[in-house]
Amino acid sequence: MAFQFNFSIEEKAGNELETLGDTALQLESAQASLNPGGSTEKSKEISSEENVVHKESLCAHEATPKTSDPVANCSPVQVLPKKRASFKVAKEHNIPEDFSKVLENKVMEAVQGLYYVNISVVEMTLSNDSHEEDIVSKSISSHSDLITGIYEGGLKIWECTFDLMDYLSEAEMQFINKTVLDLGCGAGLLGILALKRKAKKVHFQDYNHTVIDEITLPNVVANCTDGGGDGGISEPPSKKHKKADFIPALMSKCRFFSGEWAEFSQLLLSGNKPFSKYDLILTSETIYNPDYYSALHDTISKLLDKNGRVYLASKAHYFGVGGGVHIFEKFIEERNVFRTRTVKVIDEGLTRYIIEMAFKISS
Repeated sequence: MAFQFNFSIEEKAGNELETLGDTALQLESAQASLNPGGSTEKSKEISSEENVVHKESLCAHEATPKTSDPVANCSPVQVLPKKRASFKVAKEHNIPEDFSKVLENKVMEAVQGLYYVNISVVEMTLSNDSHEEDIVSKSISSHSDLITGIYEGGLKIWECTFDLMDYLSEAEMQFINKTVLDLGCGAGLLGILALKRKAKKVHFQDYNHTVIDEITLPNVVANCTDGGGDGGISEPPSKKHKKADFIPALMSKCRFFSGEWAEFSQLLLSGNKPFSKYDLILTSETIYNPDYYSALHDTISKLLDKNGRVYLASKAHYFGVGGGVHIFEKFIEERNVFRTRTVKVIDEGLTRYIIEMAFKISS
């Protein structure tokens, strides 16, 4: 495991440290000798964060995605020491002219009336091929579904996604003529649901461009077929679908983005294409890490329409990472920009919540 340290040490001390080895023990010892009686918080932080935990919980049943894909089940996650996240530039992904090629080598399944690619097959394909991000092999080698600045869990479908889908159906949420953002979309099921229910525009965003290309875009294409999704479904679409089987009008409503949230919002607001702020922002399991709260808050405040709503699904607490509903609500309260209210509580295993957010000045 590689550690990155940012100790503030005088130049003379730094020169002395250069002669030491690279291990954390040597660095700690050197710093202690140069700064007698100094703080040991760094060593405590590293020690506490080397524990192996689940992304969702120390208990496997509290984080099992509701899919038949065995690879999507909760796997051990190693929480790496805190370090500065690598810079992830945002970009927009082009939609291929030949939609059928998007589904090549994809195995489709169905859940709650929507199609989605079998993630285990995608992961197997990605692990065998050379890809720029190489997130599958890095996830496997790190025994982690979260690698800060590299991979943020988008290859999995986590259970709160289905909680939010259920709520949107129960509440009979209206999407007609709405502009919708699926933020931290992963598989994109929330955005696809809005698309099938006649949203005016649906945008999909995920941290990793591999997730957009290999998971999100194929899922959207699969649900833009004659007879695909929304209520009853028949057989999942074949990878050999003809171009005529797809509904271009639905795909024309969609845009796809990858990159950091701050970069993503900047791309939208300063881009050449017309942009209207979102009526609805849907997001699931994106508040697991408090380090991301500022970026998430700022992105939502910049992109949400003044009368818009955010629907956020989350667990009460994410063990090993530190985030959760209550700490996030406290953060929102301190910022004093949004008001929040709990619209649904799912009291199964680890308690889960659906939270509604809106600007305090909205009507």
